[in-house]
Amino acid sequence: MFRHSLRARVLFAFGLFAALLGITSGFGTFAAIVITEDRILEKQLRLSLADYVARSAVDPDAALPHSAYVKSYRDPVDLPTALRAWAAGAPDNGYYEFEKEELHVAVATTGAPAEPLYIVADVSGIEASDSEEVWLITALVTVVSMLTLLAIAVGAYIGRRAIHPVVSLAKAVGDLNPEQLSDDDWRRLKAEHFHDDEVGLLARTIEKTLKRICAFIERERYFTSAASHELRTPLTVIRGAVELLEQADLSRDASRAMARIKRATVDMQTTVDMFLCLSRESDDSSYREHFEVGPLVDRVIEQQRHLLANKDITVEVKHLASPSLLGHPQAFAIAIGNLVRNAFEHTPRNQGPISLCVGQYEVSISNPSGRDMHDPEELSQRTPRGPEARGFGLGLGIVERLCEHNGWTFTLRVNLDEIDARLSWGLASVNRAGA
Repeated sequence: MFRHSLRARVLFAFGLFAALLGITSGFGTFAAIVITEDRILEKQLRLSLADYVARSAVDPDAALPHSAYVKSYRDPVDLPTALRAWAAGAPDNGYYEFEKEELHVAVATTGAPAEPLYIVADVSGIEASDSEEVWLITALVTVVSMLTLLAIAVGAYIGRRAIHPVVSLAKAVGDLNPEQLSDDDWRRLKAEHFHDDEVGLLARTIEKTLKRICAFIERERYFTSAASHELRTPLTVIRGAVELLEQADLSRDASRAMARIKRATVDMQTTVDMFLCLSRESDDSSYREHFEVGPLVDRVIEQQRHLLANKDITVEVKHLASPSLLGHPQAFAIAIGNLVRNAFEHTPRNQGPISLCVGQYEVSISNPSGRDMHDPEELSQRTPRGPEARGFGLGLGIVERLCEHNGWTFTLRVNLDEIDARLSWGLASVNRAGA
């Protein structure tokens, strides 16, 4: 399931440790056997030579060392054929080993006059033969393999027992949907089932954190929904009062003030609708319907066109396609309306045009910036100055949140001379709408 599983790491660690330990022990055992053989033979030859030297000091005619595998020579000519050429070179006193011939030789100068003495041990019948060494190595390899397999089995058992709580906790956390947390999601961890150890502490901490997050989300939804409903009452009163005043004969200045009040009321109603959209994010399926993007965009532009009054700016609208979506038309209108409002607000006087393009999978809005801005967040944070300032609507952060909840994508590119905002959607939304 995981590329770097903890359980696989435990198995690998146990297997590698057992293999290294077995190989090291096997080679150590084999080397110890070989070295022990050589040291015993060398010790026997030295003892035989020391015994002869001690006996010859008492009896010059003492017998030379001789046994079933040890023979002594005075004349190099009498040595085994393989050693004659070597002895002709008058080797110094010492101990010599001839592995190929399987002979061990001790050389010493004894007697009066002093003559070299060669004590030769034929170890061909004592040391392990090549076939015996092969069997020994095979046995060591078998033992190492069995130890490795046993270590892997033990590692699998320990890994399953020790890492199972971690796997269970990881699965429980992975099953949560961070985009749609409900009030009961924190209960899925079941932290009380974990032991009182490090994993249990982690589970309980995550559970407490999720509990706080879920409670905060629930409070936010309740507040958003309650605030939206509370604002509807004064809005209804204001709209009714505006409708009554529109029927009266008003002066020119009063009519302009009444128009501003009406637009502010529409903006406030849009804000309330936005809050309701966000508070209903857990039940978006109840607010899905088919809607045409083009007419909705045209209606939003007309609603915000008053922001271009006295700016001498043209708006170019291109309908390259006629997409139909399945989703939340009110949320879509709020997002597009906020982008259009920002474009109208941020385009300086006599600088245009503002280009708006409706494609098959996106709506793009481009406008001259007239400012040296490199950071997209600066657009939502900067406050306009002067009598024409009308606010920034819901802010680009709210647009991103609406797009996130409805499966749309919002991108913003800010250059030195142009701001390009895009709201796009996937092919699945178009296909569902077309169906």
